[in-house]
Amino acid sequence: MELSRTARTRSPRLWALWAAARPSQVALVLLLYLLGVGMARAGSPVATSGGEVVPGAITLGALTLLPTTVAIHYANEYADADTDRLTGRTPFSGGSGALVETGLPRAFLGRALVVTLVVAVVTSSGAVLAGLDVTAMGLLSVILVSGVAYSLPPVALVRRGVGELVNATLGGLLLPLYGASVVSSPTPAAALAVVPFTLLVGCNLLATHWPDREADAAVGKRTLAVRWSPRRIRRVYVLLAVVAGGVTAGLWTAGLLPAAVVLAHVVPVPFLVWGGLVLARQRSPLPAVLSMVSLAVAETVAWWWIGGAGALPP
Repeated sequence: MELSRTARTRSPRLWALWAAARPSQVALVLLLYLLGVGMARAGSPVATSGGEVVPGAITLGALTLLPTTVAIHYANEYADADTDRLTGRTPFSGGSGALVETGLPRAFLGRALVVTLVVAVVTSSGAVLAGLDVTAMGLLSVILVSGVAYSLPPVALVRRGVGELVNATLGGLLLPLYGASVVSSPTPAAALAVVPFTLLVGCNLLATHWPDREADAAVGKRTLAVRWSPRRIRRVYVLLAVVAGGVTAGLWTAGLLPAAVVLAHVVPVPFLVWGGLVLARQRSPLPAVLSMVSLAVAETVAWWWIGGAGALPP
């Protein structure tokens, strides 16, 4: 804490760029990227081939992903500057507070966003020339465009009641598929395999948007937490959690999820139940965050273990 305060005082611009990039979320993005890599490494039925992975391809894919991720975070911080000044932040909601803490103008992050977008486009083009799969770059382009449109006008999807759906799709579905595409061609089964995780991302978003509902309403940001009653939010949370469990069971029965991955989906259950009990009753979205992160970690470990074993279990 003291180190952060010192850095903020001595180099406010550098600190703001670092904080607004949201390092903890960047780490989660890289984890989800590795989840997709692990799925492709495991091979059939979620990818066309499995086994050994070229380390250079994984590194190139990750380096290409980083500026895209930072650009999306800068766009969100820039668009939410007014909201962040009005809300009380938690460790998982309310933005980074970079502009509020430093007193820097919103235009500062606007310029940083433009530079980062240019870097993201140049890096992606260079990655294609270096041999990275065109399908992977297509997915990354969709993530970049949709991620920026999520926050910025004139689209500003998060202000129109569809932001949660877009966010869950980008982070829960397309990001792992990007990781898989860097290594091998993913099959439709790969998209189905991450549907349960995508639904838990939706649960997490309902919880993380709740603490900011009053500030969001004040600036016209019509998230579902603003539009819906607490009772409806809790019902949808439970519905998403139950459907996630049902989809997991169905995929296992159909032979599309191996036993190790199914067991990974048991890990977040206690946190998910906890989150449902306290949703819209407390400000902190910690339980829902833990459910999402614990599943991401457990599922990534499971897929990489399966790939290391050389084949999917029957």
